[in-house]
Amino acid sequence: MMGSSLLLAQFLCLLLFHSHSQPAHSSSNFSSSVQLCPRDQSLALLQFKNSFPMPSSPSTFPCYPPEKVLWKEGTDCCTWDGVTCNMKTGHVIGLDLGCSMLYGTLHSNSTLFSLHHLQKLDLSRNDFNRSVISSSFGQFLHLTHLNLNSSNFAGQVPPEISHLSRLVSLDLSSNSEELMLEPISFNKLAQNLTQLRELYLGGVNMSLVVPSSLMNLSSSLSSLQLWRCGLKGELPDNLFRRSNLQWLDLWSNEGLTGSFPQYNLSNALSHLDLSYTRISIHLEPDSISHLKSVEEMYLSGCNFVGSNLDLLGNLTQLIELGLKDNQLGGQIPFSLGKLKQLKYLHLGNNSFIGPIPDSLVKLTQLEWLDLSYNRLIGQIPFQISRLSSLTALLLSNNQLIGPIPSQISRLSGLIILDLSHNLLNGTIPSSLFSMPSLHFLLLNNNLLYGQISPFLCTSLQYINLSFNKLYGQIPPSVFKLEHLRLLRLSSNDKLTGNISSVICELKFLEILDLSNNGFSGFIPQCLGNFSDGLLVLHLGGNNLHGNIPSIYSEGNDLRYLNFNGNQLNGVIPSSIINCVNLEFLDLGNNMIDDTFPSFLETLPKLKVVILRSNKLHGSLKGPTVKDSFSKLQIFDLSNNSLSGPLPTEYFNNFKAMMSIDQDMDYMRTKNESTTYVFSVQLAWKGSKTVFPKIQIALTTLDLSCNKFTGKIPESLGKLKSLKQLNLSHNSLIGFIQPSLGNLTNLESLDLSSNLLAGRIPQELVDLTFLQVLNLSYNQLEGPIPLGKQFNTFENGSYEGNLGLCGFPLQVKCNKGEGQQPPPSNFEKEDSMFEEGFGWKAVTMGYGCGFVFGVSIGYVVFRARKAAWFVNMVEDSAHQYGKRLRRKNAPRNGGRRY
Repeated sequence: MMGSSLLLAQFLCLLLFHSHSQPAHSSSNFSSSVQLCPRDQSLALLQFKNSFPMPSSPSTFPCYPPEKVLWKEGTDCCTWDGVTCNMKTGHVIGLDLGCSMLYGTLHSNSTLFSLHHLQKLDLSRNDFNRSVISSSFGQFLHLTHLNLNSSNFAGQVPPEISHLSRLVSLDLSSNSEELMLEPISFNKLAQNLTQLRELYLGGVNMSLVVPSSLMNLSSSLSSLQLWRCGLKGELPDNLFRRSNLQWLDLWSNEGLTGSFPQYNLSNALSHLDLSYTRISIHLEPDSISHLKSVEEMYLSGCNFVGSNLDLLGNLTQLIELGLKDNQLGGQIPFSLGKLKQLKYLHLGNNSFIGPIPDSLVKLTQLEWLDLSYNRLIGQIPFQISRLSSLTALLLSNNQLIGPIPSQISRLSGLIILDLSHNLLNGTIPSSLFSMPSLHFLLLNNNLLYGQISPFLCTSLQYINLSFNKLYGQIPPSVFKLEHLRLLRLSSNDKLTGNISSVICELKFLEILDLSNNGFSGFIPQCLGNFSDGLLVLHLGGNNLHGNIPSIYSEGNDLRYLNFNGNQLNGVIPSSIINCVNLEFLDLGNNMIDDTFPSFLETLPKLKVVILRSNKLHGSLKGPTVKDSFSKLQIFDLSNNSLSGPLPTEYFNNFKAMMSIDQDMDYMRTKNESTTYVFSVQLAWKGSKTVFPKIQIALTTLDLSCNKFTGKIPESLGKLKSLKQLNLSHNSLIGFIQPSLGNLTNLESLDLSSNLLAGRIPQELVDLTFLQVLNLSYNQLEGPIPLGKQFNTFENGSYEGNLGLCGFPLQVKCNKGEGQQPPPSNFEKEDSMFEEGFGWKAVTMGYGCGFVFGVSIGYVVFRARKAAWFVNMVEDSAHQYGKRLRRKNAPRNGGRRY
């Protein structure tokens, strides 16, 4: 009897433990040998599941790994995964299908809505393909928990959600940016959901909701997450005083104002995030004394007013503290060393000065330390190895000097090590390549030298050693890192050897950048199709020769392809059309002998095409597909032998060059953990210029140094976002189109060395951003327009046009019309020509490989002076930097700290 009682007690304990171990927002399964599930509900579940087709790729879902819904017809649905039943009636009362690979539209007549007894419903982390949240959700009158997080819903949140008066938890966060909650629906929700304790609306557009209406929410509310909701206006300070409120997250509502109260705060408040709002923060003794219950506090990018940071040392209960992006200045408060329970400390981008304080290396509970983007000096303290719990050490973008302490390798749990963009020197400690848990090794942009040690750390996924002084060959051990996703060894100048085809065994590789080194030999042909996940392939600025890889598999995800500045020959492979996501293509400065690859027009996302300085020939035929090159922003075919008329029909398709984009962000490709910023080298305003980052608003069209003929088409005037237009060194005839005056964003216009005649259009005076104008060596005549930018251009802009007159030339116009003949003395012509194309021509970057005479009257003149041309040295190296600001892991509906 005693044995039976003990066995029963053990069973009850096990059952109790199992019930308490279920994760939040999930349903536990009820298993029974008795057939409890009513047939109509079993059938409804099966029809619901079968209404969604199997997705082509699991990578489309915001979770890993997604799991298929495996339900067997003819069995008790109460035993199915994710299904919970009432033990007495058999009705389905819980459905947890989070991360279940459901893909497609959720229709309002779905059989899901016939399950009227549901109390908990979780459809989070699926992809409902921008479905509207159906008003049918309002039929679940027994529902207490509804989770639609991260499932790609769009449209309006229906007011019928307010019918769910029993709701305790509602999560609509992290859906499409177009998911909107209007004031009427929000007010009904606040009025009717009187039992609500958890409300997660992160990412939902609430820009029309007045912040004061938040006070109408249930007094039982314990968790309120409204990050990035577009809230504007003043937030009532009484919100911070709600007696039950434990979690308040208002992150990234940049229009939200108000003031954080200094007294009578809720004693329950444990998590507070006001980052990237305009709420004023006063850290004074009174306010600090009311924050004793807050364990997680994020005040990044806030409006600090007269605050004393030293007072934060009194909040000894803090576990997480985020203060980055505040430009606080001064030294890191020594008092932070008193926060002995601290696990996460984010102090990046604050202009802190001085050395890393000793007090921080005494916080032995730290798991995450971010001191990046400051002005810290001195060496990395070797005592940092005392932080034995550390998983992330971020010290990038400072002025730290000296060697990397080998003691860092003692941090056996370290996952992220980012020491990039400092002044660290010496060799890389070989022990760093043996750390057992390291995923991220980011040492780029330092003064490190020596050979790369063998990689013994098999967990490495992201390696960036770019912009150092490393030499030698890539150690073969790097090709054994099975989960490697990023490898950047660019701009070390002295890395040599062949690129082994073994690199194609890195099946998870997303970014490969070996640019601007001394690699030689052939490009492995397998690089075209070894990994469907490859986003970036940058081998520019090496000594590679042979053909461009000719096989690009269907379904690949390549976004950035750069082979610029090698010795590649042959033709451009047509299989590039399989790279349907390609945004950037740079094959310039090679020896490609081909016609223009018109098949590129089929690539719908192409933004940058650079094919300059090759051996391209033939004419450019018109487009054969609708909207070809519609997203093109940079088009550079200069220094080739292309002929025929300018591609007018292509110009008509350059939609991205027609709309003025004020976006100040940069072209980039994003993956889960890092960002690769696109870089490029262009002939810009007469000089060779490296753009380490390509601003989205940058647009340029360069067809110079070819053999184009005919007139300048009027349609060029439609490309209103153009910042640079270069048609120089061709054989264009006719007049300068007045429509070019519509290019009001133009900063550089070069039409030099053509056969253009007639007057300079007065409309060009309206180009108020124009900094560089070169109309030299044409057959222009008449008065030079006056006013605005034209008053700033010097003689060099007009040289070689003997019929021009007026300022800034010495030739005066007759009564404001026509011209006064310039000196016709041959020696003066000779002298003028030499001045125009001597050293000045080199600095302005005029030259081409070969230039033809531009008129019958000038044939002898140009023939005598054929030596004026300048051989431009193109593209020695892409110099670009990459700032990787690693944030904390996604939490709370996908937001990042």
